Amino acid sequence: MTSSHADCHFCLQSLRGRKYALREENAYCVPCYDSLYANPCEECKQPIECSSKDLAYKGHHWHERCFRCAKCSRSLVEKPFAAKDEVLLCTECYSDEYSSKCFHCQRTIMPGSRKMEFKGSSWHESCFVCQYCRQPLGTKPLITKDNENYCVPCFEKQFAHHCYACKKVITSGGVTYHDQPWHKECFVCAGCKTQLSGQRFISKDECPYCVDCFSKFYAEKCAACKKPIAALGGAKYISFEEHQWHGECFNCAKCSVSLVGQEFLTRQDDILCHKCGSA
Repeated sequence: MTSSHADCHFCLQSLRGRKYALREENAYCVPCYDSLYANPCEECKQPIECSSKDLAYKGHHWHERCFRCAKCSRSLVEKPFAAKDEVLLCTECYSDEYSSKCFHCQRTIMPGSRKMEFKGSSWHESCFVCQYCRQPLGTKPLITKDNENYCVPCFEKQFAHHCYACKKVITSGGVTYHDQPWHKECFVCAGCKTQLSGQRFISKDECPYCVDCFSKFYAEKCAACKKPIAALGGAKYISFEEHQWHGECFNCAKCSVSLVGQEFLTRQDDILCHKCGSA
């Protein structure tokens, strides 16, 4: 500005016909204004005269010519930039030095762009997709297999086992029987429906049975006590001419002496020790 009537507020020199600057409604000649109020340039440390453009960022000031990338020295005037430890960098230099690399494409995730983070790695939002259907995963539930991410429906379709009994997906645990997967709660005795996971069982016609049900339905009956001869548990039994006995039931029908490992005689359906049979 020029004036034809005022004096400099500081040095009291006439401002008539001279350039001046106003501050809080007071007029100053240019030298006084620069010495009193000009901001020092962050780069060259020289005052930023009132005749120069003052570029400010977070309380710091630069000449227009000094407002440059600290690494490549390109001007940052009217261009996007980033700051690291109060040092200004163009977006390219900042990305090269500090930005994350996308786990999928290995390209830099530029400052200001949205990134997704999962298990300590970063992705471009456009790269963070289901490996099978290619739909964005965002914050949806996902499952990782062989370093690839899948949405839950695609993972179940491609990899999950389906229960042989109920045909539904087995999400965790499970039991394998006859090379088929089962839910633990679906793997039950074909007779009493008791869960068999972790229990002893017997297979009959490809169906699992608990020991009690198998003995009840299929085990041979003792010729003496008529009770089932258990197939498991180390039970000892004796077999003779299509008849079976518990070891403890294989006794002389007359004197009850044990005939296990002894000679015996038969009379109709009875077994007798040699003494009783010869009497």
